[in-house]
Amino acid sequence: MDTLIATLDEYLVKKAPFALPDGVKEFIVRFGPWISLVLLVLSLPVLLVALGISTVLMPFAGVAYATGFGIVFWFTIVQVALLVLALPGLFARKMAGWTFLFYEQLVSFVGSLLLGSIVGAIVGVVIGLYFLFQVREKYSA
Repeated sequence: MDTLIATLDEYLVKKAPFALPDGVKEFIVRFGPWISLVLLVLSLPVLLVALGISTVLMPFAGVAYATGFGIVFWFTIVQVALLVLALPGLFARKMAGWTFLFYEQLVSFVGSLLLGSIVGAIVGVVIGLYFLFQVREKYSA
């Protein structure tokens, strides 16, 4: 994993065509955890309702839907868990919080690929990792 992080750091920070200004980085690091927390709290009821409705409709939808639902369900659960684990570290500006966000990005990428959203997965991971690696220097071990 260290090799992947070093390679991504090389291309997304050192060789990136442009870097985020320090003020933008500080804004992301200062308010990002709060924004993530609010969005997480607001999304939980919607997520639970969507999962409940999907579960009720699954017997009538067929095997293809059930398989897709299973993938989405488990990847969503893992992403939410990683975000919850990341929040304390993000508030404290610890590298552990950043690392959990990195893993969350990788899980999101793999989940999107498995669902067949190749272009969306690539665009999403490049943008997400670019911002994540741009602010990496703001977190301490």
